[in-house]
Order: sequence, then structure tokens, then C-alpha cells
Amino acid sequence: MSIYREYDIRGIFGKELTEERVKKIGYFLAERIKKTGKFVAVGYDARLHSPTLFEWLCSGFRARGVVVLNMGMVPTGVNYFCNYQSFETPAGTVEPAASVMITGSHNPPEYNGFKITIDKKPFFAEDIYSLGEEVENSDIKIDAVPEFFEIDAKERYIDYMVEEFGSLRGFDKKIAIDCGNGVAGVVAEPILKGLGISYEALFCEPNGTFPNHHPDPSVEENLKALKDALKVCDLGFAFDGDGDRIAFLTPQHSFKGDELAIVFARYMSNPVVVGEVKCSQVMYDEIDKIGKALMYKTGHSNLKVYMKKSGADLAAEVSGHIFFADRYYGYDDAVYAMLRILELSKKGVDFDAEIASVPKVFNTPEIKYETTEEKKFKIVSELKDLLSSPPEWFPGIVKVIDIDGVRVVFEKGWGLVRASNTTPVLAMRFESFDEDELKKYETALKRAVEEIDKKVK
Repeated sequence: MSIYREYDIRGIFGKELTEERVKKIGYFLAERIKKTGKFVAVGYDARLHSPTLFEWLCSGFRARGVVVLNMGMVPTGVNYFCNYQSFETPAGTVEPAASVMITGSHNPPEYNGFKITIDKKPFFAEDIYSLGEEVENSDIKIDAVPEFFEIDAKERYIDYMVEEFGSLRGFDKKIAIDCGNGVAGVVAEPILKGLGISYEALFCEPNGTFPNHHPDPSVEENLKALKDALKVCDLGFAFDGDGDRIAFLTPQHSFKGDELAIVFARYMSNPVVVGEVKCSQVMYDEIDKIGKALMYKTGHSNLKVYMKKSGADLAAEVSGHIFFADRYYGYDDAVYAMLRILELSKKGVDFDAEIASVPKVFNTPEIKYETTEEKKFKIVSELKDLLSSPPEWFPGIVKVIDIDGVRVVFEKGWGLVRASNTTPVLAMRFESFDEDELKKYETALKRAVEEIDKKVK
């Protein structure tokens, strides 16, 4: 059951994602899709085993009477996009009832998995867990021959972006894009060429072994080549393996997702913006000056659902998931986010000046405290109990926010401890207007976690 995660299904190809299991995933997922319709659009990333997983999944879908629309190798943004399109097929004009993206995102090359959308909504959490229970408790044998219709989702997406961002023609700055040998380049390059934008391409050829660097732009060492390119380029963009997370760099600054949210929001009318619990308090404060900022759980599925519920225009995660409902469909698409950045830049927005205008804070990157799948949620629960009556040595608490984990608000900053939904770790982050206070908050929360960890079994 460990492959059935909060936001997706993810595991090691051949060991956890076996032919038998993947076919059953397709079969039992088809039962859920048929409540909405009979067509599912499926795309995959650049990993070497993604086409094989496509065949197995397709077999499971066919065995249960769901027809696959094959979009081939595409970024996750294209996969989401196709849920809002209709396509000509031998069966006539059809609209997907669901989509599945076969991707291991930024995991090592041996990993792969499935991101699922049904009726334009994320399929996650309890839906995934119940699917997993059904798959793992079934002994059904599936030998259906894979069959599918080809669709032009990638070209449709490219044409849409070139038309939507036609104002970028004549953009006079040089940019660099680093696709990390993931799949973002298959649409990013044609779009930039279609708009006549000059760019330097770094590792844009899809290669599932990721020979140049790991496709995770939230890790500083993976941005080395892009930073070198910025010696001659004005703006730089890096994408993760499936193209739903972005890193944006200028020669002076590397922008986190919450920093980008501040700049985007400033150029929207009365914006409503959703941030995750890891976002800086500065983001919430700055957006509240011009609109409304809301805090919610970490995770792309959580944020998409909450955006729709709250009527938000934008959502952001620190890691670079940026979600636009303003002029778009409300999902995380790094290629689209790049174009929105270029659009503001062409209008004269100076991103460095924008971020220099916000109050300066000291913060840590995400700190990973290794534990076990069994203990991580117990530790967070015990921490909540401890902080309801904190020990004498603990700094003064203003309030505790328990939307997702424990975000402790102190007099001059905050600290976060939350259980990762994808790995056996506790994620921690700290922020303060005072560097000494930052160290105090970090030391105190780490001590509390370590003491609880020793007691929890």
C-alpha cells in the first residue's frame, strides 16, 4: 500500500509498479472514470519505462470498457489542459472524462507513477487509498490487448499558448531554459520559437536517465548550469521532470514560489491568493495589503481543490508549483508560469526591484528530519499536545496553526513541522525578522521533535 500516496501513485518500476498491479490499477480506476464518461486521456514523461506503463495501464482500461486517448510524451501541464478540450477521433468528437499522467516527477530514474484527474478534479487522498485497497485485494487476471486513439494534445497546447501570449512577440531579453532532460522542453521550445523569443536551451532533449543533473529545480546544485548561463542571459527558468514546477532566476536572485506569488498578485485586481503552510508570512502580509491571502495544506491536489472552493485567482507552493485560475484553468503548469513571468517582464516589471521592496526576513530552506512512515504522523500529533502546554525552555507562542502539521507563530517569526505525504520525513522550515530569534526557534522545535521521537514507537 506504500505506493498509494496522498497526491498520486508512485513506486519503483518492475518492483512495485509491476505489470499485474498496473493493469489492475487501470481496471479499477476505469470503474471510477465511467461514472463521468468513457474516455481517458493518458500522457507520459521521459522516463525509459513510461511507454511500458502506458501499455499496461491501457490494457487495464480496455478490459473495463474505458477508451484511452493517447497524447504521447507531454508535460503534466498538457495532461491537465486536455481535460478542457475536445478531440476528433474515429469515435467522433470526444471530451476526456479523466486524464492520467504517467510520471515519476523529480524522483530518481527507477521511479514512476500516476497523477490522476477525474471530471476536472484531482483524484487523491481517500480516493487513491480506496483504489489501492481494491487493487491489492483483487486476484483478477487481465490480458486485454492495449488499444487507443491518438490525440493532438501537445500541438493543441502549443497553439493555445502562442496565441494567448502573442503580445510577447518582440520580447527583447535573452532567456535560458533548463529542462533537466525532463519533458518540459517538448512544448517550451516550440512555444518560444513560435513567439520569436531568443533563448539558450540547456538539457532540453528528453532523456529518462537524466545524464546532466537531477530534474529538481528546488535543489540549488541542480541550478549550476542555469546560473552559468545567466552570465550572458537576462532571465533563467528551470523545470522539474514533468514540468509542473518552476524555478525562476535573474542574475541577482533565485525566486521561490511564494516570492513569485507576491509579484503576480501585485499585477492582479483585488487578488485572492492561496498559499501553503510553508509560505513566508511576508507573502501573506504583502498580499493582504492589496487583496486576500489564504493559508492551506501543502500539496498540488489540496491547493487545486481549495482554489476552486475559495474562488482564488492564484495559488503557490514554495517549491515552485504555481497555479493560475486568473486567465487559466487553475492548475500548476510551469511552462504557463514562465510565460506569465515573461509577460510581466515585457511590460516593464522589474522582479528584482519588486522583491527588494518587501520586508527582509531570515529563513531556512526546507529541513528534512528523517523518521519512519509509521512514526511521522504520531510525532506531529504528540507535538501538538506538547505545545498546548509547552515546557519552560520553549519560546513564547503567539498561536499554533494546525491546518497541515504544526505551524508555531512566535513573536518575531514562525516555525513549521509537518509530516511529508510522499516520503518518511518530517519537513521543517523557520522564518524570523531577527537572525538570532530564527536560530532560537529552530533549536527549540528541533529539540521538541527529537525528544518526542525518542518516546514514540
